[in-house]
Amino acid sequence: MVFTQAASTEQLDAGTMERYLRLLNVRARTPSLPALNELVSAHLTRVPFENISKLYYRKQLGLTFLLDIHRSLDGIEKFHFGGTCYSNNFHFYSLLTSLGYQVKLCAADMATPDVHMVSMVTVDGREYLVDTGYAAPLLSPLPRDLKADYVVTLGRDRYVLKPQDAGGRSRLELHRDGTLKHGYLAKPEPRRLEDFSKVIADSFRADATFLNSLLLARFWPDRSVVIHNFALIQAQGAQFTVRVLADRGELIDKIEEYFAIPRPIAAEAVDEVGAMQDAWGDPFLGGRG
Repeated sequence: MVFTQAASTEQLDAGTMERYLRLLNVRARTPSLPALNELVSAHLTRVPFENISKLYYRKQLGLTFLLDIHRSLDGIEKFHFGGTCYSNNFHFYSLLTSLGYQVKLCAADMATPDVHMVSMVTVDGREYLVDTGYAAPLLSPLPRDLKADYVVTLGRDRYVLKPQDAGGRSRLELHRDGTLKHGYLAKPEPRRLEDFSKVIADSFRADATFLNSLLLARFWPDRSVVIHNFALIQAQGAQFTVRVLADRGELIDKIEEYFAIPRPIAAEAVDEVGAMQDAWGDPFLGGRG
């Protein structure tokens, strides 16, 4: 069976919304900044950034577009999957919409225009950038009405959100060991999932970033675990360690140990990876979803 573009919805039914919240261990609350903080933090902790599921479902199902919300929640529940940019951010956007938040699905430019997806949420008259699909410790909404840089640091990474430019766009930069590594320019115009159809389809091409690299990232309030190809990176506060894993077997062991993804599934996905490329690549690399 080949899975191509699925019907999408921006409004979840009550049962699906309750299931999503239950998986996050969060209760539905009236929209507010504290409630939004709780949702974002819970999502980053419970739903990792990972491309094991992308590799696995592409092989098993012939997947060439996003999984629908039901299959996505199945993956979270049964296999401890999360997703990459498009799945994590779109489904979270749908959850926020269903909970009554004033939220826009927006595009962001990397090397190519409109290749990343974020949400912009307005709470109490203030707009925030929310990104649960960037493999970054953005555990709280980022205010957009900045007068100075807004900085998030963990380990060797420093994320800098710049004040809006004249066009109302927000630039997020990742600096690693003091050097600009990656980033994007988020644009405030509202979009729909259909506007991302081509870039999502392109992310399943044989030469796409996440078919030729491994990246798994999970975050807590003061620490993180990242597996990038054969590197295991752990950070706590300002401290971090990087260890190169010995071989494929140890790589699969660590995926199971730190992300609880079943070993047979991890092994099958790892076998699908092409060249082990740098998932971050050059600054403002395109096509990461």
